This record gives sequence, structure tokens and C-alpha cells, in this order.
Amino acid sequence: MPIGTFTAVLHKENDLYVADCPEVGTVSQGKTVEEAIANLKEATELYLEEFPATGSSSPLVTVFEARYA
Repeated sequence: MPIGTFTAVLHKENDLYVADCPEVGTVSQGKTVEEAIANLKEATELYLEEFPATGSSSPLVTVFEARYA
């Protein structure tokens, strides 16, 4: 079984951490950062079992500024 490296983007919503994998599109959550990442890993592995990755494209990560009130 191939092994890949994926990105986890996390943010906090109320009392949960939400983790998103932009390469695959999977999302999960947990009460701690560690739990959210572990749940995202499991969700991503299950997704890739059903829909195998076709390439090794890395996301482009950058920052931007936005005005807000």
C-alpha cells in the first residue's frame, strides 16, 4: 500500500478542532488537535481506499490580507 504525505489545516470551532486535508478534500474533527489529526488521517485513508489518488499534486499555500469590521 503506498504512503503519501498530506496537509492538515486546522481551525477551532467552539470547543472542537476541525481538520481539513486540501489535497483530498477530507474533513474531520476532534476535541484536541491530536484527535482531530488522527480522525482526519483515518478519514483520508478510508477515502483513498475507495478513491485512490491519481497523482502527487501538492497544494499551493500562501497568505493574503483582507479588510474586515
